[in-house]
Amino acid sequence: MATDWLGSIVSINCGESLGVYQGRVSAVDQVSQTISLTRPFHNGVKCLVPEVTFRAGDITELKILEIPGPGDSRQCGDSQQMETGIPGVGCQVGPSQNGTGKALKKPMSSSAPQNIPRRTDMKNQDIVISPQQQCSKSYMDRHMETLTQSKGFRRRHNSWSSSSRHPNQVTPKKSGLKNGQMKSKDDECFGDDIDEIPDTDFDFEGNLALFDKAAVFEEIETYERRSGTRSRGTPNEKPARYRHDENILESEPIVYRRIVVPQNPNKEFCTDSGLVVPSVSYELHKKLLSVAEKHGLTLERRLEMTGVCASQMALSLLGGPNRLNPKNVHQRPTVALLCGPHVKGAQGISCGRHLSNHDVHVILFLPNFVKMLESITNELNLFSKTQGQQVSSVKDLPDTPVDLVINCLDCHENAFLRDQPWYKAVVDWANQNRAPVLSIDPPISEMELGIDAKWSLALGLPLPLGERAGRVYLCDIGIPQKVFQEVGINYHSPFGCKFVIPLHST
Repeated sequence: MATDWLGSIVSINCGESLGVYQGRVSAVDQVSQTISLTRPFHNGVKCLVPEVTFRAGDITELKILEIPGPGDSRQCGDSQQMETGIPGVGCQVGPSQNGTGKALKKPMSSSAPQNIPRRTDMKNQDIVISPQQQCSKSYMDRHMETLTQSKGFRRRHNSWSSSSRHPNQVTPKKSGLKNGQMKSKDDECFGDDIDEIPDTDFDFEGNLALFDKAAVFEEIETYERRSGTRSRGTPNEKPARYRHDENILESEPIVYRRIVVPQNPNKEFCTDSGLVVPSVSYELHKKLLSVAEKHGLTLERRLEMTGVCASQMALSLLGGPNRLNPKNVHQRPTVALLCGPHVKGAQGISCGRHLSNHDVHVILFLPNFVKMLESITNELNLFSKTQGQQVSSVKDLPDTPVDLVINCLDCHENAFLRDQPWYKAVVDWANQNRAPVLSIDPPISEMELGIDAKWSLALGLPLPLGERAGRVYLCDIGIPQKVFQEVGINYHSPFGCKFVIPLHST
């Protein structure tokens, strides 16, 4: 009866010293209490010997993984017949993920597709044992129980004990077309013979050493140079990078000295872009304004342009949009505007009108005179229509510091005004007030400046201002280019997209 168990796939656990073996039973000796496995696997690795024999004393646990059907035991047990390729069903044991082994059945014909049963397929089939197998089972049970009682080990055979109540032979259930398609795909991918898997590990370091990266890159560079294709660049080459305000297109060299005056300038300035702006004398500046007025740039137009540019600069100094917005009505800025009875004073009144229109509290100081210039009278008439306040006495000026003082007291011609009592009183008030000072079109001589300025605003072209003028700004008052050429100045506008630009001393 022991021959009925030949061909069964079993798993034998021999303890920690010998490990776990899987294979097909090739012989069972009741006398010597031994069992032999053909084509064995040790701990999931195929053994080099074709057959292994175990004694009952070495076995700790025995599991029956698969019992062959009628007529399969002889074919499976005959390893010589399987190796010669006789048509039939060959049996082979392969390691599973849990280390206990899994039966793999495949046809030995080289032309037929290989069939590997899946775990789901094994669950979907009902195993039935014939009466003959039941007799063999009872004999095997008695034999295994004898081994268990004598040697103190237990066995498990859950592969067939639960299905012994079916009277028919093994009838696997059909899994359908979809399952069949998936099965064929698995066969194509995983249907190779396990004997063809190499036992040696792949040498990654050795194969990586065969790759010469420097030689490959040199070959690529040589090919690209010969073929004229664009180079991919090497680690030593750094691509050119441009800022957001730089032009990536090739252009002509930049000429920084675009303004040339007929006389040697006493002082030169430069813009943020590096353009050179030379200073001009007061006589040349006065001639430039006279020629522009002759061509239609009247005094009224010049006053309006100067007032707009000066008010725009003053609004920026006061805080711009952070200070002047509807949410900050309680922080309304205050500006003290100090004007004299001349054209420079008229420019300051025009600036005060624009500041008042932008919700700035303006206090205009202008001394009382019997007869005023027509330009001052016109500007005062417009200023009176705003919410600005006009005063003629120093006592009416604020006692507390204001946000900004705009100085238009000094003039190039009327030097005698500095000796007037009102002039000295206003200068003392401005020097005692701690507010910053903006001077509009200040005179050249530092001796004529009674108030030190933090910023100064020049018109058209700057005069050679001294240190007491503070930081110099230049505003565009709309003089055409041909007017500059008429007075002998080769002019190219340095303003760009702005009407007021800062100048730096060179």
